[in-house]
Amino acid sequence: MKINITGRNIELTDGLKDAVNDKLSKLDKYFVKDTEVNVTMSVEKERQKVEVTVPLKGHIIRAEQVSSDMYVSIDLVEEVIERQLKKYRSKLVTKKQTAAFFNDDFTDIDDYEDNDEIEIIKTKRFGIKPMYPEDACVQMELLGHDFFVFMNAETDEVNVVYKRKGNTYGLIEPEF
Repeated sequence: MKINITGRNIELTDGLKDAVNDKLSKLDKYFVKDTEVNVTMSVEKERQKVEVTVPLKGHIIRAEQVSSDMYVSIDLVEEVIERQLKKYRSKLVTKKQTAAFFNDDFTDIDDYEDNDEIEIIKTKRFGIKPMYPEDACVQMELLGHDFFVFMNAETDEVNVVYKRKGNTYGLIEPEF
C-alpha cells in the first residue's frame, strides 16, 4: 500500500507518521501492493481527527475517528476500516473490477459465511414536488429527519439535503 498522509492544523511528526504507517500496514494483507490510502489528520480545539480514504474503482472505503488523543484516533480508524472490509468483503468481491484491488487471499471467500445479509424490510413511496434546497431543509426539520429527498426546482433533478455536524446542511446532487 502507498500511504499518503496530510495534516491540517497539525505538525506531522515522525512519531505520528510512524504510528499511521504501523497501524495501516496491518491492512496490507487485504490490498494489492500499489493501492493508495489517503490519510488526513486534523486538530480542531481538543478534537484529534483521523480520516482514512481508500479509493477503489467503483467504491470508496472510508472511516473517520475523533478523540482527544491522535494516537487513539489512529487505532480506532484502523479498526473501523478492517471491520468494514471483513463485513463487506463478499459484496465487494462480487464486482470483478473492484476485486482487482484486493489481495487474492482476502478475496478467496470459500470459507466465509455471509451472516450480515442486507434485507430491505420497508419501502416508502411519496410524491416529490419541486422545491428549493432551503425549503427542503425546512421540510426536513419539520419532519424531524436527518435527510430529505426532493425535486430541485432550479435543476429539475432529484437531490438530497442532509444534516451535518454543527447545525449545518449538505446538498447531494446527481453527477452524470
